[in-house]
Amino acid sequence: MFTTSVHISLNGDPLDVPGPVTVAALLESLEIDVRRVAVEHNLVILKRTAFDQTLVREGDNVEIVNFVGGG
Repeated sequence: MFTTSVHISLNGDPLDVPGPVTVAALLESLEIDVRRVAVEHNLVILKRTAFDQTLVREGDNVEIVNFVGGG
């Protein structure tokens, strides 16, 4: 399968990723545990069930927030 590089904004920083790519694949490539994050894609907070269907494309904005436990 042929992929190209797409330019996105990840947490406000520019990033080139092979793509288009799903949110789930992006998180996997960044070694981020999907069970411990919330993801906003182009100003829409995604449900975890949408990670496999949501494509990240050229110019998209992605925000990833990690949940941190403690007390």
